[in-house]
Amino acid sequence: MPYTLMPGDTVPNFNPLVSTDRISYNLDSLPSRPFNVVFFTCNHCPYVTGSDELTRELVDSFKEQVNFVAINSNSKNTYGEDSFENMVLRMEANKFPWLYLHDETQETAKLFGALKTPHFFLMNSERKLLYTGRATDNPLDIEKRKTNDLEKTLEEALAGKEISNPVTNPIGCNIKWDGKPAHWMPAEACDLI
Repeated sequence: MPYTLMPGDTVPNFNPLVSTDRISYNLDSLPSRPFNVVFFTCNHCPYVTGSDELTRELVDSFKEQVNFVAINSNSKNTYGEDSFENMVLRMEANKFPWLYLHDETQETAKLFGALKTPHFFLMNSERKLLYTGRATDNPLDIEKRKTNDLEKTLEEALAGKEISNPVTNPIGCNIKWDGKPAHWMPAEACDLI
């Protein structure tokens, strides 16, 4: 599907985005590690807040080999809670172990073809995309989850194995596009599988 980057694609670098630590980052700014996970998230989405602690566990488990970078592309004009100021407050309150970048222009969301919050993209050090989709089948209530898709994918990648399920549908709220109704999505955006 042309809208979203798919496994095998080379992930293009994005323009530096300001982080909640007031420093700007892109893929070139990250420490040298075998893998990078970029995930699109926000402040308000219940699928994000419902799975934050699962994401924290993944980061803590894989932080030696994997960089984790969160990007908020939601328009603050659609949800004021998704403003940069609220991103800073959220990071201060939760002490999340990842970078949290602000994609104010929404160009990075378009570059990746991000569909939902959360939506995860795993790439290797050469920026070849290995996986796109969800972290779990129930981000709203992780106690009821039946799959740990991203964890399994990371284990396979670190073991040098072929990714057994490289594409899953992200589950969450759609990206909030500036100037559009809250539930609008581009016409070419649809389920991945």
